[in-house]
Amino acid sequence: MSELSLQEKYAPDNACFGCGPANSDGLRIRSFPAGDSVVAEWKPAQKYEAFPGVLNGGIIGSLLDCHCNWTAAYHLMKQAGKDRPPCTVTAEYAIKLLRPTRTDGTVQLSAKVVDSSTDRATIEGTLSVDGKVCATCRGLFVAVEEGHPAFHRW
Repeated sequence: MSELSLQEKYAPDNACFGCGPANSDGLRIRSFPAGDSVVAEWKPAQKYEAFPGVLNGGIIGSLLDCHCNWTAAYHLMKQAGKDRPPCTVTAEYAIKLLRPTRTDGTVQLSAKVVDSSTDRATIEGTLSVDGKVCATCRGLFVAVEEGHPAFHRW
């Protein structure tokens, strides 16, 4: 895609391992609003495999965590009528690994808001390959204020 992702538009200097555009060694996921969801595609490399042909569970967790976090930040921004997302952090999340995630295709991520207030959002996400859901996530993401160590990361 030639358009800017949420990460590139709002946090180009972010060095997060999962979603930071400024981390050349990271996963560098690119999340895009799509109706009431946020979506992304990501191509696994062999170095992220747990064993030949299957993606490592920790990488799956990082992909879903970062993608869902950006879904929350984007939602909270829109809900508040702001032009920049608040800096959000993961308060809790759970991953369910449903089947092995093959590394010979493109990973699709999708996330949506299932509940929110002014400073937090609960997000559900999926990770799929070739239309088959391989993992799901549910997490709570919270906007942080001045004084929190992550506040200025975006």
